[in-house]
Amino acid sequence: MSIFETFNPIFNRFVLGNISLKQLATGFDWVEGPVWFGDANCLLFSDIPNNRILRWTPNHGITVYREPSNFANGHTRDHSGRLLSCEHGSRRVTRTELDGSITVIADSYEGKRLNSPNDVIVHSDGSIWFSDPHYGIMSNYEGYLAEQELPCHVYQVNPANGEIQAVITDFNCPNGLAFSPDEKRLYVSETGAVHDEEAQRHIRTFNVDAKGHVTGGEILHEVQPGCADGFRLDTDGNIWTSAGDGVHCISAEGELLGKIKVPEVVSNVCFGGRAKHQLYITATTSLYMITLNRQGIQHP
Repeated sequence: MSIFETFNPIFNRFVLGNISLKQLATGFDWVEGPVWFGDANCLLFSDIPNNRILRWTPNHGITVYREPSNFANGHTRDHSGRLLSCEHGSRRVTRTELDGSITVIADSYEGKRLNSPNDVIVHSDGSIWFSDPHYGIMSNYEGYLAEQELPCHVYQVNPANGEIQAVITDFNCPNGLAFSPDEKRLYVSETGAVHDEEAQRHIRTFNVDAKGHVTGGEILHEVQPGCADGFRLDTDGNIWTSAGDGVHCISAEGELLGKIKVPEVVSNVCFGGRAKHQLYITATTSLYMITLNRQGIQHP
């Protein structure tokens, strides 16, 4: 049985028929936030309930990168190659400096604690954007049960002075974030409030001007089954997103082009490998990888 399902023939040019989906590691509780380090030839990702960040390398498999991790979730790299992390347990976004020390990027807004930062991306101007749903404070599973002090917003951190601004404020629970290749569009997923079975689950698209101002917010695509928990783009602007039955490939116009079937619910993806042509997939208890005929947008 093929692991690919095609909805538009163009998808057949994105995948390789003789390539299999590889399970690289398993036995985790809920894995998330993959980020590729090309200069170290490794992948970092979070095993959130077990409060650790793991490292996968082709030659050595799985090792522990950081434990405890403050129940870290999403990660990315800034333009100096430093790790940016969303921490549920400490309710903050941090940067790991090149000497290993930790710098707090954001932990509050207007005098109130953040909820549980989830996903983080970096604009070419150095600004840091992150989503702040409440998932990490609604139970003790992915953080610490705590009172919610702020609505669930998307924030932008000014690289010059560290000022934090709420730039998108009309979500129930914003989650995955990504810029288009030209950074003129911002994609944000709505994954719904905890325990709300009627919550909307879709990807919205926003316009971003040269000064970082955001407008628009139309619904681009609704992922079925599951939700767009996390996603990344290829260099042509196609969105590769998590879903309940695998990874879905969506065009910049919102058309479902095809699916990669994965035997577990997918949480997130990132591109890596020597040509950024390998898609790394975190899916519930396991880490997977598949080689594509695509090149992803990914920091070094």
